[in-house]
Amino acid sequence: MSDTPVSDAMRANGQWNSAWDAMAALDPLWLEAFLAAGTLPLRRGVLDPKIYEFLAIAVDASCTHLYAPGTRRHIAAALDKGATPEEVMAVLEAVAVLGLHSVALGAPMLVEEMNARSLTMTSGGAA
Repeated sequence: MSDTPVSDAMRANGQWNSAWDAMAALDPLWLEAFLAAGTLPLRRGVLDPKIYEFLAIAVDASCTHLYAPGTRRHIAAALDKGATPEEVMAVLEAVAVLGLHSVALGAPMLVEEMNARSLTMTSGGAA
């Protein structure tokens, strides 16, 4: 048996990402462990493959990740697994909410700093 069965299977069934080629050449066992952990829920059959693709879209499209090749690959895979464009759009809309946390995190800090400096908004904001 190969030392990299998950990587080998992903290559064989077209799930291999060419961006992983360099990692596979430098440390194939590390990449194997990474891929094994990341694909375990799918390989166990706990999650429906379409749902797994939705999760992958959400991770790759999130404002903290913004990984376009993965987003594209997982959108295509979701559609191949029977997802509708409306379902994929719903995933993208749901993950867009993550951006709100930037405002939720920073706005109170801004208010604190404004209060410490006796500053007010000069336009468009509350007094």
